[in-house]
Amino acid sequence: MTGPHSSSVHVIGAGLAGSEAAWQVAKAGVPVVLHEMRPDRMTEAHRTDGLAELVCSNSFRSDDAASNAVGLLHAEMRRLDSLIMRAADANQVPAGGALAVDRDGFSAAVTEALNDHPLIEIARGEVAGLPPADWSNVIVATGPLTSAPLADAIRELTDENALAFFDAIAPIVHRESIDMSVAWFQSRYDKVGPGGNGADYINCPMTKEQYDGFVAALIAGEKTEFKEWETNTPYFDGCLPIEVMAERGPETLRHGPMKPVGLTNPHDPTTKPYAVVQLRQDNKLGTLYNIVGFQTKLKYGEQQRIFRTIPGLEKAEFARLGGLHRNTFLNSPKLLDGQLRLRAQPRLRFAGQMTGCEGYVESASVGLIAGLYAAADARGETLVSPPATTALGSLLGHITGGHIETIEPGTRSFQPMNINFGLFPPLATVPAKKPDGTRLRGSEKTVAKKQALSARALADLDRWIADHLRIAAAA
Repeated sequence: MTGPHSSSVHVIGAGLAGSEAAWQVAKAGVPVVLHEMRPDRMTEAHRTDGLAELVCSNSFRSDDAASNAVGLLHAEMRRLDSLIMRAADANQVPAGGALAVDRDGFSAAVTEALNDHPLIEIARGEVAGLPPADWSNVIVATGPLTSAPLADAIRELTDENALAFFDAIAPIVHRESIDMSVAWFQSRYDKVGPGGNGADYINCPMTKEQYDGFVAALIAGEKTEFKEWETNTPYFDGCLPIEVMAERGPETLRHGPMKPVGLTNPHDPTTKPYAVVQLRQDNKLGTLYNIVGFQTKLKYGEQQRIFRTIPGLEKAEFARLGGLHRNTFLNSPKLLDGQLRLRAQPRLRFAGQMTGCEGYVESASVGLIAGLYAAADARGETLVSPPATTALGSLLGHITGGHIETIEPGTRSFQPMNINFGLFPPLATVPAKKPDGTRLRGSEKTVAKKQALSARALADLDRWIADHLRIAAAA
C-alpha cells in the first residue's frame, strides 16, 4: 500500500466524516485515496458496503438555520459545498422541522459522487495498524467502530487509553403494520420542515394506565448482558436507551421522547393523551418508520413483546430491532492540535466521531474542515481556522481546546458533544427589542439571542470563505 500514492492525501474510513473529507480534498484539486475496510471486514453495526452508511437514526435533526445550532451547521456546510448535505437534501423524507433522509438513497448518492470524481480513488481493504510511513498526509476517520489493530496502534502511539461509551439503535417498523385507526399523522405543533407537510410523524397515544404499565415493563424487561470489559462503559447522554431513561424516574419519558405536547388525536380530539410515542419516516418510499428515541438494549423478544403494547403497534412488524454498540473516542484536547493533527505524529489528522463530536452532521462537519486542512497542507499552505463564532469553529474549539480540566481525581471531563449554542462565544450585545421597538419578553429573548448568534455566525463564515478559501473555491 506504499508507492505511487505516497504523495496523495489518504483518508482512512468512508463513513460520513471520511467521505466528506475526501470530497473536500479532491474539490481543492488534490488527489486522494479513500480507504474503506468494508465489505472485506464488517463492523457490528454496519449492514452494507455503501459509503456514508447511516447506522443509527436517519435524522440530521433540525434544519432551522435561524435559531437552531444544528440547523446553522447545516447552513454553514452548504456554503462550503458539503457532499453530505448535498446528498441529504437530495434524499430527504418528511420529518417535520427536521432534515431526515432515505438512508439507502443517501448512501448511494455519496458513493456515486465519490466514485465519479477523477481525483478520488476508493481502495477497499483494512488499514491495519498505523498507516505506512511514506503516507505523509493522512486523515483517520474510522469512526466510533474503529478496528482493533488501528485503535491499539493509536493507543500505543499516544500512551492514552481511549475513552469509550455505548451508542444505541432504535427499532424500525413496517408502516403497513401500524394500526392507523388508533395512530395518526401529525408533526408537533403542525410544524412544516424540509420535504414535509406538517403531518410527518405517526403518533401513538397512551393513557396514564398504559404509560405506567409500559414504563414498568421497560424496567423489568430482560436486557442484553454486557461482557466484563463493557460493564463500566458509560452511555452518551444524547443516545440513552429508553429503559435507562425509564429507570431515572417514572415521568422521564413523558418529558423526553414520549412528551404529549403540540399534538391532538383526531380519533378522540377532546381527550389529551398522557404520553405519545412518535415514529418518523425512515425511507423515501414511506414503507419504514423508526420509533423516535427508542434506542434500546432490551433483548429482541422483549422488544417485540413490550413495544407491541403501544396502542397502534399491537401488530407491528419490525424491519430491524434495536441494538447497542460500543464506541471509542480520543481525549482530543490533549492529543490533537488546533488543526486536528495528532501531536505525537502530526502526519496523522483525525476527523469525525472519534474526535469527540456526536451526531451525523457534526461528524461530517469535522471531516469537512479536516479535508480543507489536509488540502492546504498538500499545497504547502496553512489554512486559518474558521472563526470561533461559527458553528464549525465552535465545534472545533470544543474538540481541540475545551473541557480538559479534571473534575475529580482519575477522571476527565472531555465528552462527546453535539453542536449547541453553549459552545459559542457570547454576543457583545444581547438583543433587547423587536424590530418595531417593543421590548422582547420571556422566551422571545431566547429566540432573539439564538437568531443573533446564527446571523453573526453566517456573516463571519462568509468573510472567512472570502478571505481564506479563494483557491479552494476556484478549484
